[in-house]
Amino acid sequence: MVISSRGEAGPGMWRQEAGAVVRRVAPFPEQAIAPYAIFAGLQVPPVPTEWAPHSHPRHELVWVRGGTLTSRVADRVFTVSEGYGLWMPAGVVHGGRATAGAQFHEAFFAPDRTPFAFEEPVAVAMTPLLESLLTHLSDMGLDAGARARAESVVFDVLRPSPRQFALQLPGDPRIDTIAEALLEDPGDSRSLEEWARSLEVSDRTITRAFRQATGLSFAQWRQALRVHRALTFLSEGLDVTTISEELGYAQPSTFIAAFRRITGTTPGAFFDADGASEGVRNPVSDVQNS
Repeated sequence: MVISSRGEAGPGMWRQEAGAVVRRVAPFPEQAIAPYAIFAGLQVPPVPTEWAPHSHPRHELVWVRGGTLTSRVADRVFTVSEGYGLWMPAGVVHGGRATAGAQFHEAFFAPDRTPFAFEEPVAVAMTPLLESLLTHLSDMGLDAGARARAESVVFDVLRPSPRQFALQLPGDPRIDTIAEALLEDPGDSRSLEEWARSLEVSDRTITRAFRQATGLSFAQWRQALRVHRALTFLSEGLDVTTISEELGYAQPSTFIAAFRRITGTTPGAFFDADGASEGVRNPVSDVQNS
């Protein structure tokens, strides 16, 4: 469970993959890294790995290669794919999941020595320069001068990405059952009317609740959630036909059209190097009607 910003336990996070392990984050070794304004490292989970809800005394920047990272922060789910990172402000409680075999990179920033502040979690464009600098800073043998010069350039080039893949969860008891079922199985194709009958409410009630809580209709919200899950499937090498079936689409072309409508590009082009620089709409705040 995830602790919400209101101090309450939030709803379930996601369907746990077969063979997944859940880890608790060890206490932060602040004394060991105190001399560093930026401390970077790398790990490669051999199996799907989830991290229990936790927070850090330092700002954290995480990014992956060869997989995806999903993070739950209160009533939002962030999906981080290759070419992007997620900035987590110090003290923010979050849980996470990385796909098996993904190179999981992380860098920690001392708040009192970071010349900017993002008050909320934000996606960051992981440019080749930024990645190279942070990899350079993972070398514990750097002398103080070299480290200070590299850190100053990191502060200059670290910028929010135009792509902000954050999905707002409803947090409304009238529709939380629907949201949790779809988080568990995005391919659940029950219609609005079927959900209304199941919950013994009107379809108008469900529609109003989704609009008020997320800014999206029921259909738009489910579509956005499916794109989040599709990013994970794509990073794992699944083909479009398999993904469309897993996500409940009748035809691959329907899935491709939905993916393009939300991201502005096709599934095949999303991870292309050239595509990483394209400005893509926020799938939560700027999705169009299906």
